[in-house]
Amino acid sequence: MSFSVEYNNDELYMEKVAVKEIADSVGTPCYIYSHSTIEKNFNSYLNSLAEIDPLICYSTKANSNLAILKLYSNLGAGFDIVSGGELKRVLLAGGDTSKVVFSGVGKTDSEIEAAINADILFFNIESVDELHAINRVAISLNKKAPIAIRVNPDIDPKTHPYISTGFKKSKFGIEIASSIDVYREASKMEGINIIAIDAHIGSQIFELSSFNDSLQKLTDLADALIKENINIRYIDIGGGLAITYSKDETPPSMEEYAGIVIKHLKGKPYRPVIEPGRSLIGNAGIMITKVLYTKDGSEKNFIIIDAAMNDLIRPAFYNSHHEIIPVKQNENETRTVDIVGPICESGDFLATDREFPVVAKGDNLAVLSAGAYGFVMSSNYNSRPRAAEVLVKGDSINIIKEREKFEDLISGEKIPDFLSK
Repeated sequence: MSFSVEYNNDELYMEKVAVKEIADSVGTPCYIYSHSTIEKNFNSYLNSLAEIDPLICYSTKANSNLAILKLYSNLGAGFDIVSGGELKRVLLAGGDTSKVVFSGVGKTDSEIEAAINADILFFNIESVDELHAINRVAISLNKKAPIAIRVNPDIDPKTHPYISTGFKKSKFGIEIASSIDVYREASKMEGINIIAIDAHIGSQIFELSSFNDSLQKLTDLADALIKENINIRYIDIGGGLAITYSKDETPPSMEEYAGIVIKHLKGKPYRPVIEPGRSLIGNAGIMITKVLYTKDGSEKNFIIIDAAMNDLIRPAFYNSHHEIIPVKQNENETRTVDIVGPICESGDFLATDREFPVVAKGDNLAVLSAGAYGFVMSSNYNSRPRAAEVLVKGDSINIIKEREKFEDLISGEKIPDFLSK
């Protein structure tokens, strides 16, 4: 899955639109997403796995803009959600709740009730306490809650520790060794309807052996449960397939990934549920920023831009790499720079010690692979309004999130009367 932009006569384009045109009309910083890339990536999953009839549940947390959710809904996607707020977004976008799975370790009673009333496909149960809570709420509604138990297969996905979720020490899921006992307990509960098994071992995974090992454990468990007359209809294999952030990275191909999934599930009585997020939209988006200043020091040279860690937290949070390129291609010599933002933190950087072409005040830069965990993780730190979001389709520019104003930041804040005397 490739980057969503390319140069045409030295100008950077997304689909048929010059990126500079968007920067000039919408302002910076700004997130831009490619409709055609999103569609292509989704169809790649569907087509590669067609012989086992997968349900592709887009991981809403990767990018939850309503227009993006509507696009996926139109493509026939289901949704993986982790909060009541994400459920509301899916509903507003016209998503089919019969294709919604609800993950996450801390579901509240009100979130559980809303999801049961919305007739979601199933809950991914993360603990025995949660199982009892869902049973209690379902009984109070005179309904049965469909569930999977998220098992922790204790597999090393060989990725960043913050996005590894399949170890025994992880907060996610129930250890696979004890999961049969939990399924037996659940099968006796009045408000519970067991229909699935779930696992999610992590994100940004390059090693297909990790998926292979997880799938083997899941199918073995499902087969054992069927023998105990516990009805398993779905195996939710999670997501986590890596994308290209750096030009020297080569993630597994969709065909290689699909081959492993098909090997384990073809001929089995379980419909696969897959929860991709990053691999659907990560490379479909970019963030545009503008050079404010350049600054040369005795030990470091800096490009100071108008985007900051509040706009894109991944480099500061994970020390993640994003390719950054000039919007106007140039043949200038390169030099080693840090590309930093205006926030008053030493950790406010998008790149460090990066070989980069010489640029000047006012030039626009494009931060690639920003479609996932970009805007959705942004904040108002330093009282900075969040960026605008744009969806490009062909030659059309569609603003799908207006740039915040200062008034949006202080909405709901009040100064008590005693402080005004």
